[in-house]
Amino acid sequence: MAETILASGSERQVWITKYFQEYVRQSRFMPYMSNSDINKGGIILTKFQQEEEAKRVINIPFIGRLKSLGVTGATVLDGIEEELTNFNCPITIDWRRNGVRLPKSTTFRTEINLWDAAKDALRVWESEKLRDDIIHALAHCVTDVNGTIVPWDQATVAQQNVWLTNNPDRVLFGLLNSNLVSGSYASSIANVASTAKCSSAMMGTAKRIAKLADPHIRPFRVEDGDGREFYVAFHGARTFRDLKLDSNVIAANTSARAREGLGMEKNPIFQDGDLIYDGVIHREIPEIDVYCASTVNPNAGAVWNGAGASSADLRPIFLCGGGAVGVAWGQEPTPRTDMIKDYGFRPGVAIEELLGVKKINFNGVQNGIVTVIAGAAADS
Repeated sequence: MAETILASGSERQVWITKYFQEYVRQSRFMPYMSNSDINKGGIILTKFQQEEEAKRVINIPFIGRLKSLGVTGATVLDGIEEELTNFNCPITIDWRRNGVRLPKSTTFRTEINLWDAAKDALRVWESEKLRDDIIHALAHCVTDVNGTIVPWDQATVAQQNVWLTNNPDRVLFGLLNSNLVSGSYASSIANVASTAKCSSAMMGTAKRIAKLADPHIRPFRVEDGDGREFYVAFHGARTFRDLKLDSNVIAANTSARAREGLGMEKNPIFQDGDLIYDGVIHREIPEIDVYCASTVNPNAGAVWNGAGASSADLRPIFLCGGGAVGVAWGQEPTPRTDMIKDYGFRPGVAIEELLGVKKINFNGVQNGIVTVIAGAAADS
């Protein structure tokens, strides 16, 4: 059992009661999480349904649009009615917990409030886990029409091919639609060269794919009145770097961007931030690159590094509309304390939640995502 051992420099001397905590980037997915229904545009759909048992299932239903021409005039409709398409995406929930023990032999030796520090650290741990779960879900490989998923770095060649076969209208390999080799993921990524960097042209193609996909990918936001549509693209650091260097994007930010107050602080040329171009909001999630070259998931690096043409490094970009990922809670994050251990000498604080995170898919088709795979060399 791990217990907190106080660093020697933190023992009672002259010591401030505040503490520095390791920096953890706040989840940049938060603005795109919503508990509204799937038809109202939330990219990450959150659902809470009170449960107390692991391995329970929380379902997300889907009703497809009607596609037939119907009838006109005096034509008889009876007997040729259209079937209402409906599917279901089940999300299995399970417990997730972590805790910290704070024996009295440690806490009495410092003026730092280790209880508060432990609680803050646990909250940060939980938020990091949720962020990483969403990244993994965006990259899930849907392996069959029943919605079975596996992490992308664990998917077999056959499973990757099934995913591609079921999602040909919502994937882009490099700059050209013609890079897709029907039914063969390995052959398709072999057509992506290091020069196929993320660009405004690539993301424009991805947006058109999203608009034409069937079933449709609902835009994240639609401006009332003029019908303008916006999608959101989540990037790792490498593809976001390349997009920022695109000449069209630079020109837009220098010549066409609104000159707001405090312009230097808000313009992404001077301060890092979201890019908006051609109806797509581009948001950097650096941890996407961490996942793609992860030492925690040792297969992840092999999936993306050196996988393209002439051993080019590749990175995914997830262009999203409504209902891309589902987060289902049976119990929201809840703090717990244990004051009994070792007759109260080793109290502890913990956090627990009952949840599941999954790429939303129906009949084997990923619902709200166009997966873009770009060449993305490491910084030299």
